[in-house]
Amino acid sequence: MRVENLAELAANATIDADLVIVGGGPAGLTIAREFIGSPIQVLVLESGQLTETPRATDLNTVESIGEPKGEAEIRRRIEWHGAGSSSWSQQAQPYGVRCRVLGGSSHAWAGKVAAFDSTDFAKRDWIPYSGWPFTLESLTPFIDRAAVTLNLGPNCYDSEFWSLLGLKTPPAGPDPQLLRSFFWQIARSRLDSGDIMRFGPEFVTLDAPNVRVLVTATVTSIDTNAEGSAFDGLEVSTIDGVRSRVRAKAAVLAASAIENPRLLLASTKTHSLGLGNAHDLVGRFLMDHLGTKVGAYKAADCPEIGKRFGFYSIRHQGQAHIYMHGMTPSRELQERESLNNCALYMLEEWAPDDPWGAIRRLAGRNSDKPLSDMLAVASSPGLLLKGVAMRAFESNVLPESFKRSVVNAVINQFPNFAVREFRTRSLPHKLKSIAVEGIAEQRPNPDSRITLSDKKDALGMPIARVDWRGDHDARRSLARLGQHLQTESIRIDIPAPQLDDWVIEERHDDGIFIDSAHTAGTTRMSDDPRQGVVDQNCRVHGVAGLYVAGASVFPTSGHANPTLMILALATRLADRIKLDLGRQIDVASHADAAGN
Repeated sequence: MRVENLAELAANATIDADLVIVGGGPAGLTIAREFIGSPIQVLVLESGQLTETPRATDLNTVESIGEPKGEAEIRRRIEWHGAGSSSWSQQAQPYGVRCRVLGGSSHAWAGKVAAFDSTDFAKRDWIPYSGWPFTLESLTPFIDRAAVTLNLGPNCYDSEFWSLLGLKTPPAGPDPQLLRSFFWQIARSRLDSGDIMRFGPEFVTLDAPNVRVLVTATVTSIDTNAEGSAFDGLEVSTIDGVRSRVRAKAAVLAASAIENPRLLLASTKTHSLGLGNAHDLVGRFLMDHLGTKVGAYKAADCPEIGKRFGFYSIRHQGQAHIYMHGMTPSRELQERESLNNCALYMLEEWAPDDPWGAIRRLAGRNSDKPLSDMLAVASSPGLLLKGVAMRAFESNVLPESFKRSVVNAVINQFPNFAVREFRTRSLPHKLKSIAVEGIAEQRPNPDSRITLSDKKDALGMPIARVDWRGDHDARRSLARLGQHLQTESIRIDIPAPQLDDWVIEERHDDGIFIDSAHTAGTTRMSDDPRQGVVDQNCRVHGVAGLYVAGASVFPTSGHANPTLMILALATRLADRIKLDLGRQIDVASHADAAGN
């Protein structure tokens, strides 16, 4: 893979390609992969480098004028998002989590994926602006191809999973007219047996003579023809101001649901309101998954709940694949109670005297109770020795083939333990309970939006102003789901969760809700340009040759973590661009032949 640095090229250079992809995250790199070995010359522009740098990270800074903004929400954001990314800060990103690096958000994600269900694509009378321009069935082949890219097992995310697992009779569960089982997968790395999928490191190992990656290349403007009706090129710059121009037949914006609308709004040379914005829709319908804690299980119930709602493994094509079990409301329940699609899943909570947490606090000299932390360390020698052993296993002393065999064996026999090691990076933690975590789709709201701030970044571009508006119905939906889980658990005689006060008392707006870093909807898809920014082929309305990839095109976001669906749409878009570019090349070839 050719990886070059824009800073090392001549200033004011003109760089030519057939297809230029803006953004080296999962969506952009998936599209590039689909062109490997084709005659199409592909250029991937990545604003960051191969590893994260502070100066590139600063370009992620946003101005937030919406939610979340309460002290409790901010504390939860720092705890939740800070654990996944060493470069993220609440001060710079009071909304969202983005990584400026080749591989994008896969540097900070948890590897958790699932497909949407048919409800998510349907027009739902109780969800304004719902309905996709195509069905789940039409997307199924692309979901299967995306699963290969993600190194997943079979695409099975509903109760059919029990059959896949080889259980003729699934565990007795709640009434399926109320609650249904839902499963997520964990995308595992092909390069490191102990890690989840990281797109950048995997991508650079590919043999792709027709694909070129240019790092430190930040797009500052999207150019069109004089009429503004067709893509013409891009203006790019390093942070130090080394500027160049890219010429290509087509471009894909794959830079996130914050950056995609920001670039369209900032490109005002031919359209004063920005590209694709004739109907003032670019940046609107900003959505995220609302995340919160609904309740918890008592420590005594953790073993049984861990078996039922923990992790399962399936061996497929020589590899162990990890699935996670949760619950969702049935379609019937959603319609009857006007609920958003949502889900509950179970997450282990570490004890206050967890020794590894104590070590972190003592090492960072930020311990409020140093004596208690020292006692926690001293009282858990077994956990500490296990952690040291796991660190040794992670080292380069053992061959990767041996480690992969061991990890696959552990996943097959002890999937809960294996996932715990992925989550904690091989540091064993002392548990106190299992939390019931909720995640819910947000109803599309045109007043929830991205606009441009008066503040500028290091390149002189306006930063994104984020006005994310949470959804009362998402909060209500998670509360009702928690209540149904509790009553159904009692009915079938399994441990029931202890619900949080805001759920019990139905004080839906008093729960601690944060964004899940699943930003979506800001360049939404619709065949009607008065209802969306891109058509069903993800082409920007009114601008030939300009496409958008990523969750920003989602009309609704379901409850599932979005990466699998992002990759499915990216794979589908790659096929469309191959057709469109093929026609252009044929026309150009005929014209050249006629001229001769």
